[in-house]
Amino acid sequence: MFRILLLAAPAALLSLPALACDGFSVEGGYVRSSTAMSTSGAGFMTLVNQGTSDCRLVGARTEAAARAELHTHQIDANGVARMMEVEEGFAIPAGGTHALERGADHLMLMGLTAPLTQGQTVAVTFVFEDGSEASAELPVDNERMPGAMGGAMGGMGHSHGN
Repeated sequence: MFRILLLAAPAALLSLPALACDGFSVEGGYVRSSTAMSTSGAGFMTLVNQGTSDCRLVGARTEAAARAELHTHQIDANGVARMMEVEEGFAIPAGGTHALERGADHLMLMGLTAPLTQGQTVAVTFVFEDGSEASAELPVDNERMPGAMGGAMGGMGHSHGN
């Protein structure tokens, strides 16, 4: 029996699907809150897929918040920008990128477990459509201004309702 298991194990490993986002990384990432008393915050970064297969980011989690959601902004009929969850997630093409920036797609952190303090880091686990995961450490930068460079994403400022 043991011999059969020894022979079957390598074959089982070879039959596993390749990770959908092999080659994933985060560039220029940071998180921030609107104020020291905010109950929510947001993460901005460029999602990079250096792999040969498209992938889809469908979720995230962090101990820094009760919930982490993928969000975007949509302009309503009155010209008012409203944030909304993107339940289908964000596609990251093979060899491509997807920007999470102010005023556009972003990572929303709701129910912060503690204030986001300048200089600390926040561990975020990204969850992909195939169930695979990747982690990143994002610095807190509450001083970064919209459009500021230095690895930051530019873009329009937006409020998280705090």
